[in-house]
Amino acid sequence: MTTNMMRAPASAFSRTPLNRPALNAMSLAVALTLSATAPRLAQAQQLAAAANDAALPEVVVTAGGDQQRPSEKSGSYTVRKSSSATKMDMSLRETPQSVSVVTRARMDDFKLDSVDQVLAGTTGVTVEKVETNRTYFTARGFDITNFQFDGVGIPLTFGLQNGDLDTAIYDRVEVVRGANGLTSSTGNPSATVNFVRKRPTYDFHASTGISYGSWNTRRIDADVSGALNSAGTVAARVVAAHEDGNSYLERYRPGKNVFYGVIEANLSSDTLLTLGYSYQKNDGKGALWGALPLYYTDGSPASYGTGASTAANWSYWNSEEQRAFAELNHHFGNDWQWKTTLSRNKLTTDGKLFYVYGTPDRSSGAGLFSYPSLYNSDNQQTVIDSYLSGKVMLGGRQHDLTVGASWSRATLNDISHYGQGIGTPLSAGGAFDGSYPEPAFDASIDGSSYTDKRKTVYGATRLNLADDLKLLLGANYTSSDTTGLAYGVSRQASASKATPYAGLVYDLNRNVSAYASYAEIFSPQYQTDSSGATLKALTGKSYELGLKSEFFNRKLNASAALFRVEQNNAAEQAGYIGTKAYYRGIQAHSEGLELDLSGELAKGLQGSVGYTVMTIKDADGNSAKNYVPKKLLRLAATYQVPQFEKLRVGASLNWQGKTSRLQTPDVTTVQQGYALLNLTARYDINRQLSVTANLNNVTNKKYIASLYASQAYYGAPINGSLALNWKY
Repeated sequence: MTTNMMRAPASAFSRTPLNRPALNAMSLAVALTLSATAPRLAQAQQLAAAANDAALPEVVVTAGGDQQRPSEKSGSYTVRKSSSATKMDMSLRETPQSVSVVTRARMDDFKLDSVDQVLAGTTGVTVEKVETNRTYFTARGFDITNFQFDGVGIPLTFGLQNGDLDTAIYDRVEVVRGANGLTSSTGNPSATVNFVRKRPTYDFHASTGISYGSWNTRRIDADVSGALNSAGTVAARVVAAHEDGNSYLERYRPGKNVFYGVIEANLSSDTLLTLGYSYQKNDGKGALWGALPLYYTDGSPASYGTGASTAANWSYWNSEEQRAFAELNHHFGNDWQWKTTLSRNKLTTDGKLFYVYGTPDRSSGAGLFSYPSLYNSDNQQTVIDSYLSGKVMLGGRQHDLTVGASWSRATLNDISHYGQGIGTPLSAGGAFDGSYPEPAFDASIDGSSYTDKRKTVYGATRLNLADDLKLLLGANYTSSDTTGLAYGVSRQASASKATPYAGLVYDLNRNVSAYASYAEIFSPQYQTDSSGATLKALTGKSYELGLKSEFFNRKLNASAALFRVEQNNAAEQAGYIGTKAYYRGIQAHSEGLELDLSGELAKGLQGSVGYTVMTIKDADGNSAKNYVPKKLLRLAATYQVPQFEKLRVGASLNWQGKTSRLQTPDVTTVQQGYALLNLTARYDINRQLSVTANLNNVTNKKYIASLYASQAYYGAPINGSLALNWKY
């Protein structure tokens, strides 16, 4: 995840930091009912599943009891355990929060090569693509600003992604919805996204794949892993990927290179040292900065071809991410372990960009203006996280305990060189044909230089009150200090707060649990009000009540949750003084229902179902954040055809309800609800070689990608790919 502070003209969209077979939701209800009415069937299925499990090859790290089994060899659409919510190794049913997991199998089946694609199909999450190379994510109505890598939080000033983050290096992506009060010190009570990286295997493994898709998109992947010594105490893994091609958008040519290397050394039977490094370079020739004007001066909606773009021929937007980490995991015995992680990240961007602003006249096309800029940024982060976890005896029962601390330091230096010709009127065609000449970028210079430091201590315990009743209690204390300037505005801010967490889980029977949880969270803010004063920290709360169920030896997980999320003093742009935006703090809350089902639905049938319905209101009870869809449906399933054991077919459907944005008191842009249908088929030529075909947006639906900002562009039309994969 990268951040930047590129400055846009006063008319730029408010959230740009420039100024800165078929299933349905009823399957979940059926699954939950089955646990109470047919326990014998479930037990029989569990016995059969257990027998099958015995034949599955699994790699378990010698040291480090919290290292969970990778999803890549299971072929499953769910996992049996997760520590993303609590740093405690628990099943999803034991976790008193909503957790969704996108496994390696699902990513491979539907060719989800980017994080945008993964999260777009995740229960309760929306992907807000405001530009080609910059994306926001939301859940439960609010921005997701908490991101983790292998459970270690990375403090971010903005919750946006620069470039197309690739999934080749990840075993799975876990999303914990609601305020993650234990493992994330700051952020919004929306969700936490945990990227779980692939780890070395001690048996030799190798795979490679090549694919060709629409718009001349070409991709190659390679993945090699195995032990490095005869004793099998040291293992390594290397992952690489390259992708390039054109796009449905005019003049846009994206490309990316990915490399990941990781090595594990068992220093003893109890101590594991892991070193890793990842690199990703994104190239974006003809990238969009801002997007298309959405209405004419007479208030009527503007309409363009699906591939319309305002990018100039000379524009580009590149980004680079380097992430290095070292982990030391020591097992003391008696179920106690100590784990320390040091992460060092460097995130850079550079680009020559062309922004088009204004409101065009329907007849003449006049009313649009130019805004060129040259931009560079350098964001460096250092993060240390260390914790101790284990079990204690109290009152004749065994309980779980975790205590830890983290420290981070992040610096951002960026600079904007504004081009000559800012504000030049554009002709009707000149705004969209890429012909605007490249200017000299010497009109003016501005930028940022600031440092953010955070310190956190945290602790949690899971009390085993009875065989069927568990109480999870925890808290963290975070102190944050920011110094420096951002485009002439002071970033001086200091805040600290202790935030509690509580969760209760009661087992109704061996398959179904009821739970309730409460969490608080806060995040320091840098935005200033009309007087120039920095806004107070954002605070938030998350309440959740639900049912969870697991079947077939944890191969199928289901949940139903009622939630309420509150935000106080959230920064919202209120206007401009000259060219500088000022903000106000607002109150808003969302509440709703989420259903989630994932895993093995029947023999040969892997699937996931997610449904969300919610309301979002401001302090006066009015509907708020209408650019966020209030209803979401996520479906995905693949089926191994019994009559043709070498054939696997599948489909996914992402549907969302109506969204809108109030552009002016008299103009509202509306995107009606829509569904995107995707198909997949894989044929195994032999044990090593397979061919996979994917077809996306089968109905060729035309839709606005996001109304998060006042400008937008269209999502991709029908497209497909064909891949040849080999594995050893």
